[in-house]
Amino acid sequence: MSTAAILLAAGESRRMGQLKALLPWQGTSLLRHQVNTLLSAGVDQVVVVLGYRADELSPFLEGMQQVTWRVNPDFLQGKTTSIKAGLGVLDARGIATILMLNVDQPRNAQTIRGLLDQHRASGGLITIPEYQGKGGHPIFVDASLLEELTNIDEPTFGVKAVVRKHREDTTRVPMDHPEVLWDLNTPDQYHEALNSRT
Repeated sequence: MSTAAILLAAGESRRMGQLKALLPWQGTSLLRHQVNTLLSAGVDQVVVVLGYRADELSPFLEGMQQVTWRVNPDFLQGKTTSIKAGLGVLDARGIATILMLNVDQPRNAQTIRGLLDQHRASGGLITIPEYQGKGGHPIFVDASLLEELTNIDEPTFGVKAVVRKHREDTTRVPMDHPEVLWDLNTPDQYHEALNSRT
């Protein structure tokens, strides 16, 4: 049984002031780093959802094995539209686990691989990493919840609604590094993460 990842890279990056997906990170762009990390961690297929200035980002994905991308024309309507756009192109055959991550949430392969192992071992429906009691990303979801995920919407807070519904079947994994909370929305957050990355 395989693992699929939805990597969201459709936003406008307004607070950053430049495309976050193309920010330098560990010798490459955030976009390429995230895709390579997911694959290195054992993910079998990665679906990248593009939107704003997709024509500038898609060339960075050309020729990458196990990677597909899709443009979400409705990205301005909220993150749930991008998640559903990504789910819509998954090859769902044989998928056991789906993980979701934003392009501006850089994680290392060891972190993702460890969380994936924890998710498989727990037998639960959802696995969420946390640091000092605060939930982070990526979120791992059992493929049995695929139909619920395809019906999320903005008014009900998207994936949060699915997590709330299955609270009893959710495993929270304490982590010893704030990496799982990184969300690089501003230049200050970006430089702080650069200075403290693992």
